[in-house]
Amino acid sequence: MKRLFLLICVPALAWAEPATVIRATDLKQQPATDAATVASLAENTAVEALERKGGWTRVKGDAGEGWVRMLALRFGGTAPAKAGASGMTQLFNVARTGTSGTQVTTGVRGLEADQIAAAQPNPAELAKLEKFAVDAGAAEKFAAQGKLAPTSVEYPK
Repeated sequence: MKRLFLLICVPALAWAEPATVIRATDLKQQPATDAATVASLAENTAVEALERKGGWTRVKGDAGEGWVRMLALRFGGTAPAKAGASGMTQLFNVARTGTSGTQVTTGVRGLEADQIAAAQPNPAELAKLEKFAVDAGAAEKFAAQGKLAPTSVEYPK
């Protein structure tokens, strides 16, 4: 009987991955922004990641089970901030080493190669995006108000 329990339950437990909510977010009933909200999750809430679907992750926690955007999670369990990890500490690190000591990685998570290959353009979303465009004069005025100056940046090789 113990072997049967281990064969059935241990693989299921291995699929759950500890994660932490990195910013307040809604727990959705389905993996969609317009899905019903099951609960609101506060920042630093511990959850178990159960399944990934596109940019969404199905999680289980004290508030229940549902879907959250994958980028609202930090995987690997709860990790409290380092003692003394203030903005001043990071500023000191930048001055000392040229880096804040924080590593950020951005990429596509949760999408399979065939999903990316089969992706189709969405003209309606592009039209929405184009509404945010401004002409060069408006951009220059905005930059002047913010006391920004143009800087040439060499492209990486």
